[in-house]
Amino acid sequence: MTTGQSQPAIAVTGLRKSYGDHVVLDGIDLNVPQGTVFSLLGANGAGKTTTVKILSTLIGADGGEVRVAGHDVTREADAVRAAIGVTGQFSAVDNLLTGRENLLMMADLHHLARGDGRRRAAYLLDQFDLVDAAGKPVSTYSGGMRRRLDLAMTLVGSPRVIFLDEPTTGLDPRSRRAMWQIVRDLVATGVTIFLTTQYLEEADELADRIAVLDHGRLVAEGTADELKRRIPGSHIRLRFADSRGVDAAVRVLGQVSRDNDGLALRVPGDGSLRSLETLIGRLREHAIEVDELSVHTPDLDDVFLALTGNSDNQKVASR
Repeated sequence: MTTGQSQPAIAVTGLRKSYGDHVVLDGIDLNVPQGTVFSLLGANGAGKTTTVKILSTLIGADGGEVRVAGHDVTREADAVRAAIGVTGQFSAVDNLLTGRENLLMMADLHHLARGDGRRRAAYLLDQFDLVDAAGKPVSTYSGGMRRRLDLAMTLVGSPRVIFLDEPTTGLDPRSRRAMWQIVRDLVATGVTIFLTTQYLEEADELADRIAVLDHGRLVAEGTADELKRRIPGSHIRLRFADSRGVDAAVRVLGQVSRDNDGLALRVPGDGSLRSLETLIGRLREHAIEVDELSVHTPDLDDVFLALTGNSDNQKVASR
């Protein structure tokens, strides 16, 4: 991935938005490097979709500075629109048209010459594995095919920044993974993806960096591994061949807990390589043989619930 570009794809400072007395965004800051996937997580109503709408010029902000693809979203809205693509939570395809006709319609909206539009449509149909269905009405498409076509339509104008607002909602696991590969392929070409999702596994799989939004405020940001290490519960599980190994490890390591397996111990750790190397060094120093070793860290479900609370209405679907 290309991350060394000096100018960020998205730069947000102090973004605020309210509806009456209800504060939706309360001064958030974002910096998204070019050619990366940035994922914004949050429960329903946290402000994810509002953020996407502001960044894509669909609605205005009440305060703050926002630049997308190097352009101010307020003063240079047309330039921003020319540089971005938006795929919403629900497909925006026309059911009465064929897949090819949907793409050609988008080519017309982007003012592509007829020949250029046909070539672009043919390329995208091939890229998204829709050639066989190109002449069929979209009403006959499966959910996964519709989402692929929806994203293909977003790409007709060759955007440099793409906003994907919960793009795999309602898809089966196979179709979701197919969309993930499409996202990876796009980023490999230098495209920047701003992803909002309720699937924590999706953010874990795709995102270079993740931000957690809670009641209009960013409560954490970092890589998936960095966020996981912030949450207590990381440990290293050691399993021994016999009880003598267990007893020796308890004497040497001290602060350990017994696992359900009588021959296993849990050693607290922060999930870092350094803590693992330290543990292995102590075991070797005392000639303690370990049959199995595994590192366990909290997953993004744990991170999300710890950062946003455990109420039922704030749980995010992870499966």
